[in-house]
Amino acid sequence: MFTSDVAVLPVAVGCLRIVSLGFVFYAYGMVLTQAFNGAGDTWTPTLINLGVFWLWEIPLAWFLSRRTGAGAAGVFVALAVAYSTLAVVSAALFRRGRWKEKRL
Repeated sequence: MFTSDVAVLPVAVGCLRIVSLGFVFYAYGMVLTQAFNGAGDTWTPTLINLGVFWLWEIPLAWFLSRRTGAGAAGVFVALAVAYSTLAVVSAALFRRGRWKEKRL
């Protein structure tokens, strides 16, 4: 739809196949991070997103794409890994229950 270059098609298909594996985890993580927001605990999701997406996903994408020779596929894997990490970290912090102590 955006280009007629046939070289883009295999990259796009690979991206969708890899990244879509992380979407279930991303949905779960987003529900939990929004639950923190709804409870009035806005710092927890801010710090989770900072850590998972800026401090974990971006360096991992660079490492996998450049240092392992995976190229664009390394970036796509980093996205799926970050989505999964978001779910795990959010679930762990949610289970701790510190968000219940927030006073509005």
